[in-house]
Order: sequence, then C-alpha cells, then structure tokens
Amino acid sequence: MSVVVINALKVPADAGSELESRFAARKHSVDGSPGFEGFQLLRPVAGDDRYFVYTQWATREDFENWRDQRAPHDHSAKEPVATGMDLLEFEVVDLGE
Repeated sequence: MSVVVINALKVPADAGSELESRFAARKHSVDGSPGFEGFQLLRPVAGDDRYFVYTQWATREDFENWRDQRAPHDHSAKEPVATGMDLLEFEVVDLGE
C-alpha cells in the first residue's frame, strides 16, 4: 500500500519564487531512492500561504529510510525560506476496481 507524505511549508509571500527555484534545482534528487513513486510541489492560490511538498512512497519504511539517511547530510548553506512546517502522512486507500 502506497504512503503519501505531505510537508506543509509556511512561506512568506515574497519568498515563494525562491522556494520554487530551490526545489527546481534539486527536483530529481530523490528519484533513485528505493520505494520513491513521485513528487509534486503545490503552490497556494487561495485561502492559505503554505506550499505543500507531496511525495509518494511504496511503503512507510521506504520513506523513513530516505528521511533517516538524508537528515545527517542535509547541510544547506542557505537560510531556510519557510517560516514553519507541518508533516502530514497518509495511506493510499485501495478502493478496488
């Protein structure tokens, strides 16, 4: 059963283009990770100032392995664009045929 992880990033209005540029520069950096199924960056258009980073994984374990392996190596020299974040996790429901 696939797992969806959404990172909700609170981004100031004037920083959205910088966030998008940073994600564009590394958009394929997760592609080869075991169990990785897809990624999207969702831009807010109405009623919210948060960007959503949507990733889909074959299993929760695949996501956790990726997260645990990258955390010690994530040493960006740039200041963060987001001012806050929430992590949301879901299982994809199989509704049958």
